[in-house]
Amino acid sequence: MTGGNQRGNIFTYETLVHAISGAAGSVVAMATFFPLDTVRSRLQLEDERQSKNTLATIRELVAKEGPYTLYRGIIPVLQSLCASNFVYFYTFHGLKLLRSSRNQTAKNDLFVASIAGIINVLVTTPLWVVNTRLKMKGIGGIPEKNNNEYNNLLEGIIYIWKYEGIKKLWAGTFASMILVANPAIQFMTYESIKRKVNASLAGAQTPAWIFFTIGAIAKTIATTATYPLQLVQSKLRHGHNYENLSANAGTLKILLYILKKHGFAGLYKGMEAKLLQTVLTAALMFLAYEKISKFVFKILYRPIVR
Repeated sequence: MTGGNQRGNIFTYETLVHAISGAAGSVVAMATFFPLDTVRSRLQLEDERQSKNTLATIRELVAKEGPYTLYRGIIPVLQSLCASNFVYFYTFHGLKLLRSSRNQTAKNDLFVASIAGIINVLVTTPLWVVNTRLKMKGIGGIPEKNNNEYNNLLEGIIYIWKYEGIKKLWAGTFASMILVANPAIQFMTYESIKRKVNASLAGAQTPAWIFFTIGAIAKTIATTATYPLQLVQSKLRHGHNYENLSANAGTLKILLYILKKHGFAGLYKGMEAKLLQTVLTAALMFLAYEKISKFVFKILYRPIVR
């Protein structure tokens, strides 16, 4: 859409298409690479587990617990991811329209992505708190957090609200707020590179592999910069089993404890699996998002002529 008052543009059909495409793309990508997310979770939350390479960890999990364990908790994760990316893509593209699509810069992308990330965290953190617990349900050596009392997101949200208090549904929110930098850096990098690529192609169709590559580069940069906080976030959402550390310890205390007990390397435990999972997932997500949105716009969208 062009021209007219930009104030109402956040509620346009165009923004909705971006949101649905982003949500669908994220579900496709996560479903494809979910076993890698399982490995990442186990390495982050099981302190006794050795940091083997990703393939070795997958083989070990399958041998000891069966192939099902690689897909433990996939339904609530996909539900949470779908909701989270819908909110994020809708807010991101809606705010971009409000700020006008002209003269887009990396600085503007970073600002818009940060605001979208904050809104997303406030809206969807309860979903991630519950699905983190469901994903680790029944794993030896992991605090149970009464997660045998619920089997899906809605039951989990109601249970935690009723028996642990509403604050527990937003456990790890402070770390998540700081981690807004992750998708913000990711989207800023992705949009910046994509603009340069599109300019160099001079209107020609962008090959699918370019979207995949740009998404992989953007996520690698974002994940490497913010991984220690992602590690702490997982422990805040699920609970830790550190000796001599309060169960209610916050972000800074857990960071310092890990540094003291495991050294700097402890802050990056499981990062290989995380990088492999997030980079491949993000790359496929952006590829699917671009293709889905382009297809929908091509067959359904007709811009308003003013």
